[in-house]
Amino acid sequence: MRSAELKRAKRDVRRRVLAARDALLPNERETRGLEIVRRFLAVRQVATARVVLAFCSFGSEVPTETLIAELHRRGTRVALPRIVNGELEAREYRPGDPMTETSFGALEPAEGRVVDPTEPDVVAVPGVAFDRDCRRVGYGGGFYDRYLLRVRDGSVRIGICFGAQLLPAGAILPSGDFDERVDIVVTESATHRCPRSRDHATGPT
Repeated sequence: MRSAELKRAKRDVRRRVLAARDALLPNERETRGLEIVRRFLAVRQVATARVVLAFCSFGSEVPTETLIAELHRRGTRVALPRIVNGELEAREYRPGDPMTETSFGALEPAEGRVVDPTEPDVVAVPGVAFDRDCRRVGYGGGFYDRYLLRVRDGSVRIGICFGAQLLPAGAILPSGDFDERVDIVVTESATHRCPRSRDHATGPT
């Protein structure tokens, strides 16, 4: 697929999937979000992780405040993304630490120790859409694609999304050579592990 066609195909996906996500009522988003958090925390690699790169949700994304708080309660070191000079940088975070608002409305740590990309055992990855082979379409900035190239081989990438954002079986997202996949996709109804997952498990659970 040529570059212009790929960009157009991704724009179409974003428009369609974001409309479906935005259509979820606030109470549905909250209820489903809590189940997604429960499933995420139940993933074996999360339970044993020393460091997790999470993210602050915004807009109609899966709410992550409960996830961050529970990881901290467990004693897991939590990092959150901050955009610095056009690149994603992980900063250590504790609930209550000062935050700043980005131009698009998301919150990011105002300070905190810089966490090297080799440190996180688990990276929680946001996205607009995912498919059953763990391809991902993000918001178009490429921040996570570039960051994931720098994480160590042993870290596990877990996409977090509502079921409305996961394409049905057989549907494939438009993807280029520079698009990084995740290892697991967690929704409110299933945990999908892909063939490249570190424990080589496949299929929903």
